[in-house]
Amino acid sequence: MKQQKLRVGVIFGGRSCEHDVSLHSAASILANLDTNKYEVIPLGITREGTWLLGVTPDKMPTPAEKTGEQENRQPDKAAVLAGDAKVYDLLALEDGKPVGTGPLDVIFPVLHGPYGEDGTIQGLFEMAGLPYVGCGVLGSALGMDKEKMKMLFQAIHLPVIPYLVYKHRQWEQAPETILLAVEQELGYPCIVKPVNMGSSIGVSKAEDRKTLEQAIAQAVEYDTKIIIERWLNVREVSCAVLGNEEPEISLVGELVTEVEMLHYEGKYLQPAFNFTVPAAIPRPQTEELLRMAKQAFLVLDLSGLARVDFFLDRNDGRIYINEVNTLPGFTQDSVYPKLWSASNLPYPQLLDRMIELALERHQDRQRLRTSQ
Repeated sequence: MKQQKLRVGVIFGGRSCEHDVSLHSAASILANLDTNKYEVIPLGITREGTWLLGVTPDKMPTPAEKTGEQENRQPDKAAVLAGDAKVYDLLALEDGKPVGTGPLDVIFPVLHGPYGEDGTIQGLFEMAGLPYVGCGVLGSALGMDKEKMKMLFQAIHLPVIPYLVYKHRQWEQAPETILLAVEQELGYPCIVKPVNMGSSIGVSKAEDRKTLEQAIAQAVEYDTKIIIERWLNVREVSCAVLGNEEPEISLVGELVTEVEMLHYEGKYLQPAFNFTVPAAIPRPQTEELLRMAKQAFLVLDLSGLARVDFFLDRNDGRIYINEVNTLPGFTQDSVYPKLWSASNLPYPQLLDRMIELALERHQDRQRLRTSQ
């Protein structure tokens, strides 16, 4: 008897500033999911939050298409999730009438940044009783919030670079107090980042008070909280984690670049770095990185996958954990797939394993009682 294919919904786009990154990741995933195993249903979310059923990443509306006469154009199909603990379905609205597309077995969210990587859409999947790839609500939220993440790292004695966190309103009300605190506790140079953002968006280096004010002004455009970290001369290394309660860790790789700091353009538009696997670091240091990566994955209650990024101080060799990324870039040239490819897990098989982990986690949660 011919085995029935798993129906996989791949969601991409979204309302985040990382919308375009998501489209690139999704295109690669869609091209590498084994169509002998899966029936793939693409689901795009526009920058405005409209769900589009059956659209591919290259056909997603662009800002240019939303000008002039096309500004009020409605999509041909708008999709919404519906379901309960046993039935997972999509409804398409055509001419105002719902048309069922059949049940989904699992969702593969490829949404980078806020509204996709931060626990919000994971909460929707949980409410719909829908299995999904990646971290749960809590793990996703913690993995997005650089402040809470670092607080948990510190609680289990994982070393982090000294930092300060402020809310937008604090900056508006007492800028002088914040500037003085940064100068006294961190000094120059320092790095300013939005707390809940990835892909180096809104990140800048401050060399003095003037550039610090400019950096903070930029960061608060992207989030209500900012984090300011001491600048150190470091090497940047990463490892990939895959699994649920018993995660596996990849080889360690190193991001090598001649520029002082990579911004969005240097990561995605005109890549200005090389990523080498394995990293040229001593074995004892590698083993420590792998230990710390597993600790970080477990303390943040992560599941499915994550990339863990570290800094190695060039002056004294000390290791600092930087952050986890619960939905890293997913093109074939992205760091996470490269790490697993070098660890003898090719890209298509990596996608298979992530779907298996999603179903495994969902099945485990299904055994829980929902009534007395």
